[in-house]
Amino acid sequence: MKLRSYILVGFFLSLVLSILPFSGNFTNAATPTAVAPVSAVSFTQGVQKTVLDNGLTVLTKEVHTAPVVSVQVWYKVGSRNEVKGENGISHQLEHLMFKGTTDRPVQFGRLFSALGSQFNAFTSYDETAYFGTVQRDKLEALLTLEADRMKNSLVGPDQLTSEKRVVISELQGYENSPGYRLSRAVMRDAFPNRAYGLPVGGTKADVEKFTVEQVRNYYQTYYSPENATLVITGDFATEPVLKVVKETYGKLAKRGKEGRGTLLRQNTDRGNVAASLVAPTTKKAPIVLKQPGSAALLQAVYPLPDIKHPDVPAIDVMDAILTGGRSSRLYQALVESGLASSVSGSASELIEPGWYEINATAAPGQELGKIGQVLQESLAKLQEQPVTTEELNRAKTQLQASFVLGNQDITSQASQLGYNETVAGDYRFIEQYLAAIAKVTPAQVQQAAKTYLNPAKQTIGFFEPTQPDGKPGASSAGSGRTVENFSPGKPVDPAELAKYLPPATSATDSGKQSLPEEFTLNNGLRVLLLRDRNLPTINLSGQIDAGSEFDGNQKAGLANLTAVNLMNGTQTKNALTLAKTLEDRGADLNFGASREGVSVSGEGLSPDLPILIQTLADVLENATFPADQLELSRQRALTSLKVHLDDPRGLGRQVFQQAIYPENHPFHSFPTAESLKSITRDDLLGFYQTHYRPDNTTIAIVGDFDPVKVKPLLNEAFGKWSATGKPPVLKIPSVPLPQTLTRLNKVIPGKSEAVTYIGYNGISRKDPRYYAARVLNQILGGDTLASRLGTEVRDRQGLTYGIYSGFAAGINPGPFLIQMQTAPGDAQKAIASTLALLKQLREQGVTEAEFNAAKRSITNSYPVDLANPSDVSSIILDNAVLGLSRSEIRDFPQKIQAVTMAQMQQTIEDLIKPESLIIVTAGPGETVPKGS
Repeated sequence: MKLRSYILVGFFLSLVLSILPFSGNFTNAATPTAVAPVSAVSFTQGVQKTVLDNGLTVLTKEVHTAPVVSVQVWYKVGSRNEVKGENGISHQLEHLMFKGTTDRPVQFGRLFSALGSQFNAFTSYDETAYFGTVQRDKLEALLTLEADRMKNSLVGPDQLTSEKRVVISELQGYENSPGYRLSRAVMRDAFPNRAYGLPVGGTKADVEKFTVEQVRNYYQTYYSPENATLVITGDFATEPVLKVVKETYGKLAKRGKEGRGTLLRQNTDRGNVAASLVAPTTKKAPIVLKQPGSAALLQAVYPLPDIKHPDVPAIDVMDAILTGGRSSRLYQALVESGLASSVSGSASELIEPGWYEINATAAPGQELGKIGQVLQESLAKLQEQPVTTEELNRAKTQLQASFVLGNQDITSQASQLGYNETVAGDYRFIEQYLAAIAKVTPAQVQQAAKTYLNPAKQTIGFFEPTQPDGKPGASSAGSGRTVENFSPGKPVDPAELAKYLPPATSATDSGKQSLPEEFTLNNGLRVLLLRDRNLPTINLSGQIDAGSEFDGNQKAGLANLTAVNLMNGTQTKNALTLAKTLEDRGADLNFGASREGVSVSGEGLSPDLPILIQTLADVLENATFPADQLELSRQRALTSLKVHLDDPRGLGRQVFQQAIYPENHPFHSFPTAESLKSITRDDLLGFYQTHYRPDNTTIAIVGDFDPVKVKPLLNEAFGKWSATGKPPVLKIPSVPLPQTLTRLNKVIPGKSEAVTYIGYNGISRKDPRYYAARVLNQILGGDTLASRLGTEVRDRQGLTYGIYSGFAAGINPGPFLIQMQTAPGDAQKAIASTLALLKQLREQGVTEAEFNAAKRSITNSYPVDLANPSDVSSIILDNAVLGLSRSEIRDFPQKIQAVTMAQMQQTIEDLIKPESLIIVTAGPGETVPKGS
């Protein structure tokens, strides 16, 4: 019953727990012999439920850990409510809810951006939700905007026509994924007569036929106060806010009726729902898709009961035992055996009976039929024998810890409340759920497996790729101007926008942010500590200067293979022991190589900080790189490479990067099948011994700990780690801009949407123009709804689902880039529009109003980042690694505000060069006009 990512299907726009405190005393990491229930009472404690006369449910919870608030509106309508021919209408309406209202006929994304809101929305099976998190002084403004679009949203021909194109672009983007296509086929077969069997986002055929009257009627039926829950969490006083809510929302009249969609669907579905839980007499044959793609995929689906069924806790424990981490049964049976590159599972427990799904990606050369056989043997063993006490306790601990760790920020807390109230019918559902998790027995897990993992109820699908492994299609290149001329409209005037903004009180003071304590161990390891006693959690971020910039073309992939093999064994622990050490506590530790370093991320409950530190120290000092594990990780890397080359985003970004940086540049190299196969264990050991050094390592820890106790813990764990000589240093050569505009086109068979990258080499983080560049980017493409690019290419023309720009400013200069997703036939027009906007920016600059609005948007949204302990640990680490001051976390807003218009105009002149662009489009067919 976790608020899993699978429900978040739809419209993603943004660049996305008061439990009784732990004492902060550390305990030893023994396997728990019994699991004490995590109390959800204090999570729901302080929540006040108010139902207005018009039926609107209001949930308020004061959380005074940071000066921010989250406002969310959850409507009890999703794809479950759609009838035949209307698949995707919930999702289409979600898009239209941003197109303005009768009183505010402007793009709502611009209004939210002006407030500094980090906002988003999604459509799922049972619900559609809208949420924004802002500084506390913007709370009333957010409430006003949400109330306005609950009643007065514009659903007219112009809005529907442009947003239909955007939705179809989104759906066609999903079609690029073989996993999406397989899931759609499996779900349709598993639930042929139920709305849950249809894609949440809809189908192109249905979306194209939607009429204004259809969508408007749907809006009138379901977007009504009595069908909604308003959730407010954060730094506010309840009574004054409830008064505002009653004044703002209380005047909205009930208008929803029992929807015709619900009535039709329920009349036809009741028998189907019951029938789906009864085992058929014969086992169904597998669904087989043979289409262009990369890796071979398996998906198996089994019917489940609804969220209120008493078996739900046992089902979720069963899922954790099967797929919860490296020590889980299916990971051991499929991934550690070399059959699969990955395996995952999830239980969808919804308003109506849902399903359990298992997904696996085959390792190179492995047969899906064999994976299916071993999968079935593993499930049969679970049905035949009770699970061990160790497995049971580990699964319970993981589920309970994930609840705490997943609710560290107020946005997540509000989402948990909204989900429980909307889908389970009671915001306190989490209390009984976690209490029941603690009581699940081995017999209940075994019975759940017998009841719900019956082979006769299984729907299984295989995706068998038909295109040659990992080989992208043909390419073409052209230089010169694009053939189409385009004149962009005038930039949106923030002064015009301001008249639609609700009033807000004075801005919150951001100068109160605590600064981390910084010190260096005798061996050169840098540590940053920031105590945060608001939550019983630990967030650890780290970086080791051992990134892929050290690879070279011949051994491309070496840095990442080294990083992912760290957890495969040390001198005293094998891979499974290391995994159990963390998973027994619900903790997590991961490594991954990027260009400029290996990132370390860890999280756990506060008593488990010693486990995290000791495990981190062990693998950094004593990794052994077992040969058998290296081969397994190599096979996984080869699978990932095939997926990367089959994805227009991955291949397009690689071609773009390699067009900017010459072959001898450290940023040019990308793994190939040949380079991955050439890497030996000696290569890993040599790289590890050369680059993994204490004086190359920085660690940041944020959470509930006592710094006086942490320092000796760090000294003990890392004190014997040493290195001789000076650490390796690369001299990164400067890269000139291209002399002419260059077009490159990569064809990938079987894709529906094209992805385009536009740009050239940019600036480093310490470049004095960085802050002006941030403001410039906010205006150009920092927000897909509020920016110039978003306004013109997405909102007005409907050519793309998403368009963004950004400066990849690291220790060294990275690319300035614009990314967009379009239909192949729209790529050329979208590119021409983008070039025209860049020329307009270069020739005309920005207005004073735009400039000031962009600065306010950045500085107003920054406190939201600081309200999430996980984000804070990353910010502190990044600032340190980039060579910035400890006070940067506090000073950043002031540095943005200090940018002058003269600096902005100079930065435009320096950094916007439309004549020097590299343009790469990857996707289906030819998107470059002949002769360009």
